[in-house]
Amino acid sequence: MSVIDTLFTGRAAPLARDGYPPVASGIVKTAQSSPLWLSRNGLAGDEQGDAVYHGGPEKAVHHYAAEHYAWWQSCHHDSPVALVAGAFGENVSTHGMTEANVHIGDIYRAGTAIVQVSQGRQPCWKLNRLLRTDGAALAMQMSGATGWYYRVLQEGWLAPGDRFDLLERPCPGWPLRRLIAALFPVDPQAPGLAQEWQEAAAIDALTANWRATFARRVQTGALEDWSRRLVEPAHHTATPRQPTRN
Repeated sequence: MSVIDTLFTGRAAPLARDGYPPVASGIVKTAQSSPLWLSRNGLAGDEQGDAVYHGGPEKAVHHYAAEHYAWWQSCHHDSPVALVAGAFGENVSTHGMTEANVHIGDIYRAGTAIVQVSQGRQPCWKLNRLLRTDGAALAMQMSGATGWYYRVLQEGWLAPGDRFDLLERPCPGWPLRRLIAALFPVDPQAPGLAQEWQEAAAIDALTANWRATFARRVQTGALEDWSRRLVEPAHHTATPRQPTRN
């Protein structure tokens, strides 16, 4: 059991960086003290700047473990941005739940809502822009401290101080730490990795996109090119999409 320390939401707004055009993003979020309605698309008042890659029913809520911030602070003590709860654009911050003890497919009652762990986070270059540090997204990815997303099985109210009570664990052999290590392997040639991919591709509770990625790797034996996601393009000319509103 864990309780919500802080809830965060944010409207989509231009995210700037010197020398680059601004891009629409909802990664900058503000702590909320009142109960918020959690719908199948996310918390009331929360937005995403790019509805193709962020948000939606399978990534309605992002949860990040407060335990990770001590590591970030020790490794990035000269960060120009305070590395405290909310710094990574998460919606929920708690103590007591991490990738080591949360499993894919876990079903929790939180407030009056019921949510299910759907996938881990795949950090992108907008995190670099937010933290003003090239390589922040890659560091998060390789650390395994990515946080995770929920799909909403029952809509309801969520508030700071509400508990996360585990109702069901359909995949006891798949803590998120194992799943994330399979997606972002330190050694792509490690023995047994192909078997991990094959097993992960068969996890019903996992999002379709992640299952497809693992299945494709089983067929090709190769990892994807992550550079487009992790490295900010030198010339960003795309027109920002309209933000989604929950």
